[in-house]
Amino acid sequence: MAERELLVLNLGERSYAEVLAFQRDAAARRISGEIDQDLLVLVEHPPVVTLGRKKADNKLPVTEDYLRSRGIELFEVERGGGVTFHGPGQLVGYPIFDLQRHKLDLHWYLRQVEEALIRTLAVYDIAAERNVGFTGVWTGGRKIASIGVHARSWVTWHGFALNVTTDLSYFNIMTPCGIDGVVMTSVSREKPEADVTIQTVADETARQFAELFGLTPRVVGEV
Repeated sequence: MAERELLVLNLGERSYAEVLAFQRDAAARRISGEIDQDLLVLVEHPPVVTLGRKKADNKLPVTEDYLRSRGIELFEVERGGGVTFHGPGQLVGYPIFDLQRHKLDLHWYLRQVEEALIRTLAVYDIAAERNVGFTGVWTGGRKIASIGVHARSWVTWHGFALNVTTDLSYFNIMTPCGIDGVVMTSVSREKPEADVTIQTVADETARQFAELFGLTPRVVGEV
């Protein structure tokens, strides 16, 4: 039997539109079997606000013109959840996984994504936890990572956003994930003494995903 791998593709900084098209194409190729291993795409985006399928949680009290004036793009996408922000200093991950190789349960999958991030943060001595009733990862009551996924034929795309050195003031223009009163935080805010970069956190996150899902990680330059 072929080894079960996790292909890790780090794209560096790329536009949201480019990576959205890429992950939709990669998901289609994962469904068809052209890509025969699970794939974790890691990326950092220029400032962008995305709206998910949960319309009630898309609480964005500013106009698209206002966003444009601040150099922020806006996209409506098929993932679950509500409004969120991606930008410099934030590690965004898109796991394109075939759950038929794992467990046919999206709720289980969401908990696994949370667990991988919780384990990653533990490496930086940040005690992270779940918040019952809400998808994502918190520490000390503050939200440090957002998660929103989509799946077709049991193949996932979209994923998570972990604040590493993110400018958190961007979140002030919205109600992140539609959660009233939520306070956002980041690795650098929780551990200002830690020497963290997007790349080091990306490497650790990939390692934790591979271990948790029982896969052998393999860094690739393309798929």
